[in-house]
Amino acid sequence: MAFDFKKEYKEFYLPKGTPSIVNVPRMNYLAVRGSGNPNDEDGDYKQAIGLLYGIAYTIKMSKKGNHQIEGYFDYVVPPLEGFWWQDGVIGVDYANKDTFQWIAVIRLPDFVTKEDLDWAVREAGAKKKQDFSKVEFFTYDEGLCVQCMHIGSYDDEPATAELMHEFMEQEGYALDINDQRFHHEIYLSDARKVSPDNLKTVIRHPIKVKGR
Repeated sequence: MAFDFKKEYKEFYLPKGTPSIVNVPRMNYLAVRGSGNPNDEDGDYKQAIGLLYGIAYTIKMSKKGNHQIEGYFDYVVPPLEGFWWQDGVIGVDYANKDTFQWIAVIRLPDFVTKEDLDWAVREAGAKKKQDFSKVEFFTYDEGLCVQCMHIGSYDDEPATAELMHEFMEQEGYALDINDQRFHHEIYLSDARKVSPDNLKTVIRHPIKVKGR
């Protein structure tokens, strides 16, 4: 049976609907950087998602080709995630989506190296006649965070974030969003197939011990 990150690491992908504190270890990702409203039909964000999945599945299916990755094991491609920020804003201003800056990511198994990614970019480009050079190897050490499962529309996330912030303060923590630590979302639902009221999204914010 294929390794499923969501099932094996439930503390990171399937938190409860109430806030909790989590310490997230260093992880490697496929990443595409960009800016602008993610809802724009022909915008950079939707193009980025296509690039990420093109490379993610090229790596996953490498077992059937000539490029054999050392340490490879069969796995389910992890969910799409995103790191989001806006200049001059602590947190997220959902009313001004055009000012978003983002890094769209998909987690990589630890056996995938930068060289494997470079191969996948060449391989996918040759097969699909498309430029995948925007996809990069991104390592991120997220550290101490507060997180919660949000069920509902993306536009309703502020209410969940407020609950998270109240909880962290009660527990002795302070919000630590800055130019190195971001608002983080993990998308467990396909927005093309699931109604907005039923969307499942993990919301995660970086925190620190108060006074530090």
